[in-house]
Amino acid sequence: MANLFTRIKNTVLADINEVLDQKEKKNPITLLNQYLRECEAETEKVRKLLERQYQLKEEFTREYNHAQEVASKRKRQAEIATKAGETELYVFAANEQAQYDERASRLKATLDQTVQQLAELERKYEEMKHKLKDMHIRRMELMGRENVTRANNRMNKVLDNHAYSNESYSRFQEIESYLDRLEHQVNSSYYRNTIDARIAQLEKEMKKEETHSIS
Repeated sequence: MANLFTRIKNTVLADINEVLDQKEKKNPITLLNQYLRECEAETEKVRKLLERQYQLKEEFTREYNHAQEVASKRKRQAEIATKAGETELYVFAANEQAQYDERASRLKATLDQTVQQLAELERKYEEMKHKLKDMHIRRMELMGRENVTRANNRMNKVLDNHAYSNESYSRFQEIESYLDRLEHQVNSSYYRNTIDARIAQLEKEMKKEETHSIS
């Protein structure tokens, strides 16, 4: 059963890879856009990790400062207890001072390491952003080349394809013939209307003259 599942998985992966290969051949710009989206997503993840590292640095700094303050406070209290002859208070304050001194030392080492790591992360993050920007520019360059290639290809089809040119010429002739017929119809209608109006006017004038003659 495990072998069957393995064969099925391998078959599906092979089919997916074949589809991706075909997509890459058909439209490499689409594949490049997908790759850029993935790079942008990874860059965003790094940015969030970098923000988290900044927060850790601030937390380590606060803890380090607090440990130093308490250590200094316990040291001063131990000195006061010694002068006052309070042995029990001195022992407690001295132990506390030692613990906070040790904690401050450990935090200082961790803080220094965090600062170094943060600087390295910042450097790499800036490098990622520059590479991402370069890829965006590269994509624009490729898109420009693709547009020019597609435009030239379409123009060459029109200019070099005699059948297409003849078809276009025939279409223009057909349109011109239609416009000629339409213009002729408009002119004929105009002349008909003009003649009718003119004849009616003449008849009206002739009737007036006849009326005047009888009178």
